[in-house]
Amino acid sequence: MEALPHCLIASLFIKMYMAFPTRSLLDRQLGELQSDVLRMASLVDIAVERAMEALSTSDVALAHEVIAGDSHINGIRLKIEVEAQLILSTQQPLARDLRTIIAAIHIAGELERMGDYAEGIARLVTRMEGDPTIAHWPRLPKMIKRARQMLQEGIDAFVNHNAELALKLVRHDDKLDKHYKKLFSESLESLVQMSDPAQIRAFTYMLWIGHNLERIGDRATNIAERVIFMTTGQFTEITEEAE
Repeated sequence: MEALPHCLIASLFIKMYMAFPTRSLLDRQLGELQSDVLRMASLVDIAVERAMEALSTSDVALAHEVIAGDSHINGIRLKIEVEAQLILSTQQPLARDLRTIIAAIHIAGELERMGDYAEGIARLVTRMEGDPTIAHWPRLPKMIKRARQMLQEGIDAFVNHNAELALKLVRHDDKLDKHYKKLFSESLESLVQMSDPAQIRAFTYMLWIGHNLERIGDRATNIAERVIFMTTGQFTEITEEAE
């Protein structure tokens, strides 16, 4: 029997490799994808923390740093999408691996929006002209604590494929929503008694900041929903009444 040419053997080997990718390669690519999601989440958390620090200290320079750093967060999202597309086009993952990749894409989008909310808070700081009135509103620290906790739990649930932890998020979102509703009602009560334009502006900015924090919680809930789908294959829309 005549031996096959070396070029044909090489071609057949490449086709077989592409058709039956090694598990180790796929695991490594999934690990890199997960690492980038973690890195992006960490940068978002830092951005939220520093934006609120800039608010509480009227640090306009720090606020500008948060604004400038948003482009880095956006860049990581694009990197995650490119990595995910590469895996999908070369590895042909199935079942749980496929859901993990899709979840990573969606979670990166949610994280980017969280970063935008942090940037929005920082931009408000730059417009407040050093007015410290808003910085000491008692409900904002509670809201930022809840929002960051939800972000952390959502990412932990993703990394550990933990649907139960994802479901736990709803209780925190309910509390965050209640804080925002109280902030809104209390602010309106104060606004109707004000005539000073500077005070009115400060309370208006405070409402915007509270809204951004509440939206961070909503995005974390979206992450939780994706984690549940990733781990169970069933899409569950979490509501405030869920436990």
